[in-house]
Amino acid sequence: MPPRWLEAAAKPASAAHRDAAWRRQAALTKPAGALGDLESAAVQLAALQHRHRPRADRVHIAVFAADHGVAARGVSAWPQSVTVEMLRNFAAGGAAVSVIADALDATLEIIDAGTVAADAAGAGGTAIPGVTDAAIPGVTDARIAAGTRDFSVAEAMTAAQLQRALALGRDAVMRAPAVDLFIGGDMGIANSTAAAAVACAILHRDPADLSGPGAGLDAAGVARKTAVIAAALDHHRGRIHDPRDALRCLGGFEIAALTGAFTAAAQNGISVVVDGFIAGAAALAAARINPTVRPWLLFGHRSAEPGHACILDALEAKPLLDLGLRLGEGSGAAAAVCLLRLACRLHNDMATFVDAGVSGKHRG
Repeated sequence: MPPRWLEAAAKPASAAHRDAAWRRQAALTKPAGALGDLESAAVQLAALQHRHRPRADRVHIAVFAADHGVAARGVSAWPQSVTVEMLRNFAAGGAAVSVIADALDATLEIIDAGTVAADAAGAGGTAIPGVTDAAIPGVTDARIAAGTRDFSVAEAMTAAQLQRALALGRDAVMRAPAVDLFIGGDMGIANSTAAAAVACAILHRDPADLSGPGAGLDAAGVARKTAVIAAALDHHRGRIHDPRDALRCLGGFEIAALTGAFTAAAQNGISVVVDGFIAGAAALAAARINPTVRPWLLFGHRSAEPGHACILDALEAKPLLDLGLRLGEGSGAAAAVCLLRLACRLHNDMATFVDAGVSGKHRG
């Protein structure tokens, strides 16, 4: 049975605040629509936050890391050991998302959802109730298992593991400080393969439409990755009936955790800024499992990973940035926070035509 919390309705947006925000935009000293997506972003935040003056000041970033059994199929240009090595880098402040979080004055939690080699990293991290002692200082150890199984020959995770991964994302939201925006990041060698497989299963798309170079595959590597996903979809034919099945059979612990986190954030009235391809696959799963989540999702950027376009189209999403980013970690979503803060500042602080004594547009 799926966890009941996953399908509980998200908080509704405020139509009254949305209408008031559009009226204010129309009254500001600019032609209507002149600030484009900055206007609509401010209005969306006003409606979601039930505020006349929307905010994007307080930001929390949760990065979930996990390993993938399918990495053994040669679908990544990097060795699996990089997942844990990057966990150390996150915790030490050396990763891109760590630097951006510091620049934004955002809170940051790094969560090991299921890596292979964390035990070798040394003791001293931060444990949370119900999980094992942390292995890496500065990393929350919530390992479900030492990576998923190879989904080309077996289900990636059991039903119980899927529920734990979804709940892990929910719990990360619940222990976060009070914030205006939540960002979920990811780390896991071969996770672009898992994300592509999950999205293919949900959207009924050909693997060639969603398979890309990930962290640096050449053309031969992309072809191999596409073939592995195609074989996995064929292997699991008849087992996948809904997005939860797609996550269980083909996903990763970090992708499922992101799905749970996005759902819980929406249910608790927290706006989500979605990152790139991996987070996009999780957002797709969350929105298909619980459609009331979708209004709470803002999209930070358009990833250079080719399959991201399919996900964005399916979600009818228009990202704020298109900078050729393809790093993951939540980095693109975090970079977009600067625009969201600017959108709020413009909405809140610009003068109206009446305030400034500026003549309005002639009618007729």
